[in-house]
Order: sequence, then structure tokens, then C-alpha cells
Amino acid sequence: MDKAALRARALAARALGGDQEALSRHLMAALAPHGTEVLSGYWPMRGEPDPRAAMLAHAGPVCLPVVPGKAVPLVFRQWDGEALVPGPFGTSHPPDSQPILTPTVLIVPLAGFDRRGNRIGYGGGYYDRTLQLLRETGDVTAIGLAFGVQELLEIPADPYDQPLDLIVTDGGAIQPRP
Repeated sequence: MDKAALRARALAARALGGDQEALSRHLMAALAPHGTEVLSGYWPMRGEPDPRAAMLAHAGPVCLPVVPGKAVPLVFRQWDGEALVPGPFGTSHPPDSQPILTPTVLIVPLAGFDRRGNRIGYGGGYYDRTLQLLRETGDVTAIGLAFGVQELLEIPADPYDQPLDLIVTDGGAIQPRP
């Protein structure tokens, strides 16, 4: 099955939803070891699991992704709870007046995931480009966030795909296996 078909299947499953309260609890526990590190979250859209409770509970700086253009890595701007501005593809992000930060921990949105740490996003490759760039310059932890119903048996990985270090679902944390 190709990635477009897998994406459609995972998004249809995500529409069924999940236990947001349990997901938030598991995400907070997964973030606890990263106490004061710079955390990138995301503003949920299109039925994505909501990371905001965990973002607000994080002791360190929090930033949100900004899509600066087509087929380029994301930029991250600090978010302190101020109003967001609309971005491309239905995204919301902090205004340009907020400083750019470099996250070491990223909560990564996704359409689907497998137990090997592979993910399917929305097809733009923004997180793959960004994770590759960040991993070339330092240690980065990529935490996929999904409802358990978004799990797929196997996602084909292309050479440019960046794996997740951890997946957090409403059923708990999943440590990817090779």
C-alpha cells in the first residue's frame, strides 16, 4: 500500500478520536525527563491530538513551528501564550516579533505511525527536513503524538524519512523497535 493510501486510512481512524485526557497525561510523563529543555509543540488542527496541556505544564521554553516557505525546514518561534497568527496550510504560529528558538525536544504531529518509529505526515516533508537539520547539529528527541487508532502495521520508510524516538498515544508511550 502506498503512503497516500496509508495516510487516508490513518486520518480516517483519527477522526474516531481517542482519550485526550489520557494522552495528555502520558505526554506530560514523557516530557518530564526533558524538564527545562526547549520544547517545540504544535497548535492542533484537523482533529490532531492536542499537546497544549503538556506544553503549558513544561518548565522550559516552549516554541511553535512556523512554515517559512515551500519545501524548507521549519523555523520555531517562542510561544508564551500570546495570540497566534494564521500561517499556511491552516497552521497557527507566534508572530514574527517572537524570538526564534532551537528545540531539543519536539512533539511531532502525524497522520499515522508504526512501531518501528516511522510516521506519515501530511506529505510536505517539513518535519523530516527539520529533524534532519537539527540532528546534524545536536541531540534531538522527536516524540510523535497520536491516538492509538492511528497506528499502522507498517509504513515504508524512504531514505529521507526521519524516525521518531518515542510515540505517545492515549494508551501510553511506545518505544520504537528496529
